[in-house]
Amino acid sequence: QVQLVESGGGLVQAGGSLKLSCTASGGIFKILGWYRQAPGKQRELVAAIPSGGRPNYADSVKGRFFISRDNARNTVELQMSSLKPEDTAIYYCKATNRWSFDYWGQGTQVTVSS
Repeated sequence: QVQLVESGGGLVQAGGSLKLSCTASGGIFKILGWYRQAPGKQRELVAAIPSGGRPNYADSVKGRFFISRDNARNTVELQMSSLKPEDTAIYYCKATNRWSFDYWGQGTQVTVSS
């Protein structure tokens, strides 16, 4: 059974930093990534990283966020810096297996105060 467990998030002032972590169990995942959904908006890609490949980032977070993964532990982390109020959202971890089936974490709230 696949399970994604997220940690991190919380409340931070603008300009601050936070780190999100996600551990995926129960499978082998070709892509691990983070998405976010702000109130009244659609869920959007923040960053994703394939196994052995190069990460890709949303334009809005390039240069501020950094994604990394540990294949041995099936973990993915998102280091967020220079946070802005518009980064406020629920952040979701997503894991994609070799058959392109997606699994989602429960989400973790990130709130950036101005």
